[in-house]
Amino acid sequence: MRRTMKTKVFALLSFIVVLSMVFTGCAPAAAPAPAADAPAAAPAEVDCTAADSFCVGLVTDVGKVDDKSFNQSAYEGLKRAETELGATVKYIETTDSKDYGKNIATFAENGYKVIITVGFALGEATIEAAKQYPDVKFIGVDQSQMDVIDNLSGVIFDEDKSGYLAGVLAGLMTKSNKVGGVFATDTVPPVWRFGEGYRAGVASVNPDAEINIVYHNDVGLDKTFTDPEWGKTTANSMIDKGVDVIFSAGGKTGNGGLIAVAGRSTADAKLYAIGVDADQYYSVPEAQKVLLSSAMKDITPAVFDNIKAIKDGSFKGGNFVGPVFLAPFHDLEADVSADIKAKLEEASKGLKDGTIKTNVAPTKPG
Repeated sequence: MRRTMKTKVFALLSFIVVLSMVFTGCAPAAAPAPAADAPAAAPAEVDCTAADSFCVGLVTDVGKVDDKSFNQSAYEGLKRAETELGATVKYIETTDSKDYGKNIATFAENGYKVIITVGFALGEATIEAAKQYPDVKFIGVDQSQMDVIDNLSGVIFDEDKSGYLAGVLAGLMTKSNKVGGVFATDTVPPVWRFGEGYRAGVASVNPDAEINIVYHNDVGLDKTFTDPEWGKTTANSMIDKGVDVIFSAGGKTGNGGLIAVAGRSTADAKLYAIGVDADQYYSVPEAQKVLLSSAMKDITPAVFDNIKAIKDGSFKGGNFVGPVFLAPFHDLEADVSADIKAKLEEASKGLKDGTIKTNVAPTKPG
């Protein structure tokens, strides 16, 4: 009885409070505003078919955008376009070479204004797509164009010259007089030019050096650039035979070679490695202590410059030749003598003015 009475009293008081609020103009407090750091609503999806959009897509070869080498350098050019040009950017990582055409079409059919394809192997698919989608601009990295297609730019490099400079450096730095090269397949012309340019560079300054070059030809194209264990095993085998400088090139496969050199170098038996495409001192920090330099293809600015040309209307079809050079020596600056630096400068000058020829064929003979 007492509990029932209390309940009735409480109900009556509650009714009086509410009635009072109605007559006095009071109302319940509004819900608190979202905190300043609350997650913002997801931005609306950009309509790439809209005339004022600038959507840029990138299709990798069978490597990944984080391969710390070739694909990643192109991807960084894409990201730079996002930051500096306000482009909407996306990428597709190819896992099977049979998907090249499908991956390119995914962007083209969704209104992308620019499509970048990365790697020699995508060359044929890129040409076909450029003809099929004449209103889309295409940038083919490492894809030399025999015939000019107005909406396709082939970004190419003189890999043989970059490899030659790496060879000059290796030939002058070796103490054992044995140098090595660990490469992805030589059926890809840029890889072939790197390797054979390297061979020519070593021979130009050290004709007595023993040159060990191995190409990863015993697997399909889908794996030749993504096999770091092979790169590591091959480099270790060379080191076991007395090689003390190794140029390692070919995406993640090449990275395995660099890491192997770092793992085997000691104070009493110092080894050196040379990277490729990008300055791999930054992209493969595990190899910093042995990384003499990297045979650079300046892919990032070359990709960005082509995207920028498309946006400002100065784009032209045909071939766009990007610069090649050696990256800085970084932590090993003191290991490279003034005499070696002078010879490298002389070689670089000769390659630029044509007085030095690498004599490397555009593709592997036969």
